[in-house]
Amino acid sequence: MSPTVPPGGVPGRRPDFADVEPFGMRLSAAVAARGPLCVGLDPHRSLLIDWGVGDDLDGLRRFTDAVVEALAGSVAVLKPQMAFYERFGSRGLAVLEEAVAACRAAGALVLLDAKRGDIGSTMEAYADYLRSDHPLQVDAMTVSPYLGPESLAPAVRTAERSGGGLFVLARTSNPDAATFQHATVGDRSVAQAVVDTVCGWNTRHPEDVVVGFGPSLGSFGLVVGATLPELDVDLDSLGGPVLAPGLGAQGGSVADLRRLFGRARAVVPTVSRDVLSAGPDAGALRAAADRWADALAA
Repeated sequence: MSPTVPPGGVPGRRPDFADVEPFGMRLSAAVAARGPLCVGLDPHRSLLIDWGVGDDLDGLRRFTDAVVEALAGSVAVLKPQMAFYERFGSRGLAVLEEAVAACRAAGALVLLDAKRGDIGSTMEAYADYLRSDHPLQVDAMTVSPYLGPESLAPAVRTAERSGGGLFVLARTSNPDAATFQHATVGDRSVAQAVVDTVCGWNTRHPEDVVVGFGPSLGSFGLVVGATLPELDVDLDSLGGPVLAPGLGAQGGSVADLRRLFGRARAVVPTVSRDVLSAGPDAGALRAAADRWADALAA
């Protein structure tokens, strides 16, 4: 689902912003049409071997082509993990570049799982993946805020001007995440400081603060794990989407999503291995994704 230009441009957008639908609007439209499921493209070495395609460049290409063919026409968001393509060098990135273009042409939004975090011109260069003139343009990307909130300012500016989105690591569910994320800054946890920062990005734009998916959903979201024992950050004023990884093989369930986030919040649940392990047959991949989509819709 590539950015589109409404007649006369996007109402309310500043003149220096791109005349494209902001990511939040495109995400809302994709979810309305396809449901909220996000599927990761994670070509682990073991997965390529299990598929029987081989842990080499040809296997990477065969894996990627099969997933894109099976899912890009029906899933709202596909999330390629950058590291698994980078490990094959420039030829692996060429496979990813072709896949991103094919996904977007088929109507899926592409969220690049890169978890970039740096300062100044380096962060600006990372954010170029959101630009329309980038050969690997994506709709949104994951970023890390742990060099300070101002470190992400170049990415925020690029996202605003390109109509792209960011998902910021906030409250992840890896076992030792709380070591840093529960540390306090004044009277807030570090995780809550991240949440409040992203909320500020959403509320300073034409999009209103909203809870569920809708045409005014903000373009800046958070990564909050679906396997947390409890939701220990306040998301009520976020105004943007939540990416919730951890469904399936990592132990997360639809019941966990309901327990943590309720039904009204704009949550993009992410599943990878539980779908990808059904390959390489395209029909089996689609059926696995459909099972999760049906469970989410129930």
